[in-house]
Amino acid sequence: MNARTSADLEAVLTSLEAPVRLVFFTQTFGCDSCLSARRIVDRIASLSDHVTVEEFNLVLDTDQAAAYGVQRAPAIAVVGETDVGIRFYGAPEGHELVSLVDAIALVSSADSGLSDDSRARIAAVDQPIHIQVFATPT
Repeated sequence: MNARTSADLEAVLTSLEAPVRLVFFTQTFGCDSCLSARRIVDRIASLSDHVTVEEFNLVLDTDQAAAYGVQRAPAIAVVGETDVGIRFYGAPEGHELVSLVDAIALVSSADSGLSDDSRARIAAVDQPIHIQVFATPT
């Protein structure tokens, strides 16, 4: 999926197949981008009946932060029927917004899009792996 315009993103969100929760972690102090991130999450949820938002305070809701493996704010866990571990940190603006909407669509469809060969290789992994992807507008 190569969604780029606002209309493209809205089309993706209105065509979701299954519910997705955006579990949003914020904090009151020391987080300049938390308000911006919350506005973006709320806007995304307003565009689809399948998207809901749950908000937790990183400092106060330590059990939820630990359950989702979140250690800083703002953070968004993209959760469908199961939690597949997709997390976004920072305010998802610009290219990051496209990546977030693509992740929401992926979680909603419950299909990674991986080939059978890739799925077999991943199934053979016998230890936990922590993968981080960093995106910048440049």
